[in-house]
Amino acid sequence: MSGNPLLEPIHGITLEDYGAACAKLGSGLSEDDVAKALGVELPVWQEANLLWPERMKQDATFHIVTLFGQYFGQADQHPKFSGLKAATSAEGAGNIEKIKADKDFYQELEVARQVAYDYGLDGAQWIMDKYAIPLGDFQMAASKWNDQIHRDIQADYAGYNAKQAAYQAKYQQLFAEKQGGNVADDIQF
Repeated sequence: MSGNPLLEPIHGITLEDYGAACAKLGSGLSEDDVAKALGVELPVWQEANLLWPERMKQDATFHIVTLFGQYFGQADQHPKFSGLKAATSAEGAGNIEKIKADKDFYQELEVARQVAYDYGLDGAQWIMDKYAIPLGDFQMAASKWNDQIHRDIQADYAGYNAKQAAYQAKYQQLFAEKQGGNVADDIQF
């Protein structure tokens, strides 16, 4: 590859393969499914899965990590993984497609996830339980929408912040109600 020995495939598994495989693992595929898609035995995949992160640690330029993120976000286009999806409900499949096609839906769930964390819940698990969207698919959507969201912020910072604040207020109320209210709700000044 580009003359950088850190980018050389490990047991035939390229960084692009590895990034897509990690995304698919996060979307519910098993390690056996990943190894089969890559055309390697499970122990070969497992060793590559240990060695790629070590290479990332060695890269002081962060080029490998940047490429990994790109490949992770494009996992659905990877030829070895494009047709592979974990078993999910029809509702979950619809939500997975929606989060990848609807930027507003993604942004709302991004805020909901963070508010869940703020309320002491596992936000990623809450998204999975409520919408059947695995973390890998959520992160693929994040990769897809990141550049557009940054352009939106530059074009209309106040509008972006107002929308985020509305989502935040909605989910703060939801999680507070589920927990019996906020700590200071009964204090009057």
